[in-house]
Amino acid sequence: MVQAVIHGIILSFGLILPLGVQNVFVFNQGATQPKFFRALPVVITASVCDTLLISLAVLGVSVVVFGVYWVKVMLILAGTLFLTYMGWVTFKSRPDPDQPQKSSLSPKKQIAFAVSVSLLNPHAIMDTIGVIGTSSLSYTGAEKFAFTLACVAVSWIWFFSLAWVGKQVGRFHQSAGVINMLNKVSAFIMWGTALYLLFTI
Repeated sequence: MVQAVIHGIILSFGLILPLGVQNVFVFNQGATQPKFFRALPVVITASVCDTLLISLAVLGVSVVVFGVYWVKVMLILAGTLFLTYMGWVTFKSRPDPDQPQKSSLSPKKQIAFAVSVSLLNPHAIMDTIGVIGTSSLSYTGAEKFAFTLACVAVSWIWFFSLAWVGKQVGRFHQSAGVINMLNKVSAFIMWGTALYLLFTI
């Protein structure tokens, strides 16, 4: 049981740690929201989406879905379009020099964007299937449940921590220039991911 938990923690942390669209977006919202609790919509949405993906990977449902070629292609195209649009919106965002936190997204937009970068990113989904889904085959019963729970717990803790760190950075460097730079970095990562997805077709 302990081995399954440690295995799940290491795998999940290894997948979630690299800089990607989802991480940058959560960090960005933590930095730009006037209060930490205002970033909770993106934190909770990203965590729930990861929980869903991990659960589907462990249950093997995602493997069946991705076995259908046209479903995979449609998901990649949808993900590319969403990331391109989100990158453009983020890049064009202009913070108010006097009140830079006004550039923060509303809860509805946070949720919509978080769902997009979480569920419409085939690269992240394939990582979840290939690593967590495959690794879960080594366990059964209570051990598999413990492995899955460990993976899910890492996601929740990570996104809350990421938004909190973003809030601390934003608190000490709350200027229109810093927020504008964060927006530009986010946009280029989104566009880079979109291009990568196109090349995978």
